[in-house]
This record gives sequence, structure tokens and C-alpha cells, in this order.
Amino acid sequence: MAGVSVKDVDAQRFITAYSAFLKRSGKMATPQWIDIVKTGTHKELAPYDPDWYFVRAAAIARHIYLRKDVGVGRLCKVYGGSVNRGMRPSHHRDGSGSVQRKVIQSLEKIGVLEKSDNGGRRISQQGQRDLDRIAYSLLEEEE
Repeated sequence: MAGVSVKDVDAQRFITAYSAFLKRSGKMATPQWIDIVKTGTHKELAPYDPDWYFVRAAAIARHIYLRKDVGVGRLCKVYGGSVNRGMRPSHHRDGSGSVQRKVIQSLEKIGVLEKSDNGGRRISQQGQRDLDRIAYSLLEEEE
């Protein structure tokens, strides 16, 4: 396991495995509104996947693992998208700040993230250990 990190594993496989781990562990509390909420103003419908909250949490944990000190505003920009304006040109719209904030708070509550001195959040020691362990198990499956 020495030297294995999240960077060594394919992003999609890692996010799938980590979201399954978060759901299986049962520690992460989910808000009641996750089945009806849109993830941004540029969307027309709520996500089809019933486990989208865990997938988003895994993606955010990976994003913060790879970059230090990430705040809600930066995550809104990342999870934003193009808004359909009919005949007029499309424009970028940020994702929902409330969704990003609640995911960060859920990850903070289970000890994966912690507040940074510079603002934003960073990965905690325990969170880094969990993410590296899942990355290692994925690398073992490949071999």
C-alpha cells in the first residue's frame, strides 16, 4: 500500500467505489430533499440516480483530495453547466450552492474533510487514509 494514492486510479472507477462505500457504511446522513431538488438553475429535472448524493460526495471528496483548500464557490463553478436559452447563445450557470454546502457538511461530520485556515475545506488525515485505502483496493482488483 506504500505510495498508492487516488491519483493512481481511474476517476470514474474510484468515484463509483467510494460512493458505494459511503452508502454501505451508513454513517453519512442525507437531507430529506435529495429526491426532489435540482442540482443547479441550468437543470430542468432532479437527478435520475437515487444515489446521486453519495456520488456527488465521492466526487467532491476526490476533488478536494487532489486540490488543497476548496470552497463552496469553487465547487459551484465546477458542478455548473450550460443553460439552454432557446435561440440565444448558451451561458454558464453555477451549480446549486446549497447542494455543495450540504455535501461538504456531511463529509465533515463523518471526518473526511476539515476546515482550512486559508478558507474552504481540505481533506483530513482520516479522510486521506480512507481514500487511499479504496484506491489501493481498486489497484489490487486490476492486477
